[in-house]
Amino acid sequence: MAEEAAVRAQGEVVRRLKQDKADPDEIAKEVAKLLEMKAQLGADEGKHKFVLKTPKGTRDYSPKQMAIRERVFNAIITCFKRHGAEVIDTPVFELKDFDIAGQFDPMIPDAECLKIVHEILSDLQLGDFLIKVNDRRILDGMFAVCGVPDSKFRTICSSVDKLDKMPWEEVRSEMVGEKGLSPEAADRIGEYVQLHGGLDLIERLLQDAKLSQNKLAKEGLGDMKLLFEYLTLFGITGKISFDLSLARGLDYYTGVIFEAVLLQQENDHVEEPVSVGSVAGGGRYDGLVGMFDPKGRKVPCVGVSIGIERIFSILEQRVEASEEKIRTTETQVLVASAQKKLLEERLKLISELWDAGIKAEVLYKKNPKLLNQLQYCEDTGIPLVAIVGEQELKDGVVKLRVVATREEVNVRRENLVEEIRMRTRRP
Repeated sequence: MAEEAAVRAQGEVVRRLKQDKADPDEIAKEVAKLLEMKAQLGADEGKHKFVLKTPKGTRDYSPKQMAIRERVFNAIITCFKRHGAEVIDTPVFELKDFDIAGQFDPMIPDAECLKIVHEILSDLQLGDFLIKVNDRRILDGMFAVCGVPDSKFRTICSSVDKLDKMPWEEVRSEMVGEKGLSPEAADRIGEYVQLHGGLDLIERLLQDAKLSQNKLAKEGLGDMKLLFEYLTLFGITGKISFDLSLARGLDYYTGVIFEAVLLQQENDHVEEPVSVGSVAGGGRYDGLVGMFDPKGRKVPCVGVSIGIERIFSILEQRVEASEEKIRTTETQVLVASAQKKLLEERLKLISELWDAGIKAEVLYKKNPKLLNQLQYCEDTGIPLVAIVGEQELKDGVVKLRVVATREEVNVRRENLVEEIRMRTRRP
């Protein structure tokens, strides 16, 4: 994860150089460094064993899978654009990442990143979810006041991060038995890392006799309070939890960290839902970009990464389990005929619709049965059928059928395009 963030940071360097219209040789050098880092990231993954992977972009997807992927991409693109995102033309910046770089007042961009995650997960309707937030400074301060030696901060941190999968007793045993932490220090940590809540918890910790004396912890808690005030204004605190056990990626995060998890009620007897996996994460990494900037410029950054492949997998499994019909095309209307020998009329009409920008289909048969044409719409989810028949041609109308309700109306030929647009317009 740290390596991925470093690659993102190098991408930011390239973007800034392009934006500043720097010397082309300097840009080329930094792009080369970026590509080398990407290659190294891939190489590191295979150091211990060889894994055969399908090269990116060559996997075949079924129409149903592609429809699901497109739905997810559209939801994310729409959300990112709604929040003023710009597309950056470097290989590293992919759709799943949204980063805010620059010197801004505290917690405003951080709050927006959390709002973005909330909007995307709500729009995709993946089920109940929770966004856990914490701050590296709070964790470091907490370890210090609990008596954890500086040399053990990171290793104890990795134990704490397992609390979403293991009970406290097992985590404590690992800290003491495997990592050599004193039982007293472990017990003091246990008093904190099992806490989660909202503004009330933050206020309580700000008054905590030990934490309030630690500069880092106090600083982090102050920013966390400000963050929750902004999240309250955004109206999303019901899905946000300040969780002192969250310790992801602390090697490069410098402030706020967050992780979105899907929740699942195990059974009727369990009151509290359990996490079934992370689908997004991110945080503040103020020190990272400067490490790769040739001019040593410090650029504060906060970003979020959406777990695209995991989301695809969840949605695909859900569709398979429910046998839900997924539309694999955007066809608005099928042009059909009620009698034989009307292929020419169907082709004339569909050409008119195509020229007007209507998404339309026609069955590739000279004389298809009307019932088969209607069944095709049922099977593929096409919402409308435009039916031409001998009487309709005489009257200058087209019979428009709503597949879902089986309602039929006669529409003047010259009004058909507008009628289809009106009936297929999204709310």
